[in-house]
Amino acid sequence: MLKKSGAILLLATMMVLSACGSNKNNNQESSSAPPSESASTSPSASPSDSPSPSKDPVTIKLMMYTANGQEETLKGIVDAFQAANTDVKVDYEVVPYADYDTKLTTLLASGSEPDLFEVGYENFRTYAAKDLLLDLTPTIAADSSFKPEVYKKLAYDAFNYNGKQMGVTHSFSDVVLFYNKDLFDAKGMKYPDASWTWKEELEAAEKLTDAKNGIWGTYAPIQFYEFYKTIVQNGGGMFDANGKPTVNSPANVQALQWMIDKASKYKVSPALNDDTFNQPDADLNAFKEGKLAMARFGIWNFNGFKDTAFKWDIALEPGQTQKAHHFFADGLVASKNTKNADAAWKFMKFISSDPAAVNLRISAGWSVPAVADETIMDAYYKQTPPDSKKVVSEALDSLVLPPVGPKPEKWNELKSAVGDELDKAKLGRVSAQKALDAAQKKVEELLGS
Repeated sequence: MLKKSGAILLLATMMVLSACGSNKNNNQESSSAPPSESASTSPSASPSDSPSPSKDPVTIKLMMYTANGQEETLKGIVDAFQAANTDVKVDYEVVPYADYDTKLTTLLASGSEPDLFEVGYENFRTYAAKDLLLDLTPTIAADSSFKPEVYKKLAYDAFNYNGKQMGVTHSFSDVVLFYNKDLFDAKGMKYPDASWTWKEELEAAEKLTDAKNGIWGTYAPIQFYEFYKTIVQNGGGMFDANGKPTVNSPANVQALQWMIDKASKYKVSPALNDDTFNQPDADLNAFKEGKLAMARFGIWNFNGFKDTAFKWDIALEPGQTQKAHHFFADGLVASKNTKNADAAWKFMKFISSDPAAVNLRISAGWSVPAVADETIMDAYYKQTPPDSKKVVSEALDSLVLPPVGPKPEKWNELKSAVGDELDKAKLGRVSAQKALDAAQKKVEELLGS
């Protein structure tokens, strides 16, 4: 009997020790260590030991707007993620864009926001300034499997705030130069390429313009979004490194004058008071009708141009002193209040860069991931037209972030303040200099500079 009791006591002791070892392994699984490291057992364990009790998966809540109409694609991505990460469950909600900001603002105010949510760059800056987002820097640093090089660098850096990584770009769109190949071919001219500056654009536009037949060499709207990108192409900008407004800098005045002169001086663009081109989608329709040799359009117009009667392609925009391209980013961020930072980061990383997720997105036509690996992006590049699809990704090497300034909550007011003055210059009511002098004053007053 004494021997049997001793055996029972020894067995009980071994069970307690085994349970302690199981708890240690479960704690590792909830960290950001790679699965191969998390699944390791203690030295005393043997293959014949019974497996330790499994933990229930943690649940993270996700809210998105760009998945509206792409719910099946999102479901496929979530299913693929959960199959590879059995310790995490994703509870997602898709909210229409028109209702999204209102709902998110309400949830943030009540402290009941989801673990992960989608934001555009401008709102990201606002939420980060209000200290509502989780600093992912330590979580990312602990993830030995992560390499930032998987993303285009400037796209990844876009969601860094004051040196803290607070999200990642999961999709983007940009603006590039579209051109009518047939019009170039008819003149025996070379197509635009990455070496072009404003000078080459103007020279080509002058040869391609045929005013009698209503064909214009080049076109770009004169409005706020086009302005803040164009001034960077001339070495300018809306703010200096310290956040002080520089709206009326010499480089900016010169850039605005260039935008105006293409129509008023060189006559290679439609007249600025042409009511035809002041109508919605007038520029898009003109390109479809073969009336524009070159034009700056967003890549979201690819599908709309598929059935044109002529061949077309895209190129990087000509710059004056440097290249500069719009960057409209949708990112994923985590709430500062989340209790599941590791799980949130795992999903954020997966949906934005994992080949399985990227391939699903590309197949479904759900935006464009900002990944740098061209082998992953090859399926996207093969979707033509245009033939030069790689230009979409190449533009990320010279992207321009929306200039939200030191007070991102004033973004909409800033756009209106500058835009109103641009309209006056466009219609010839004031000079480019006076328009930007007035805009400078408005922005200074708006920001309290």
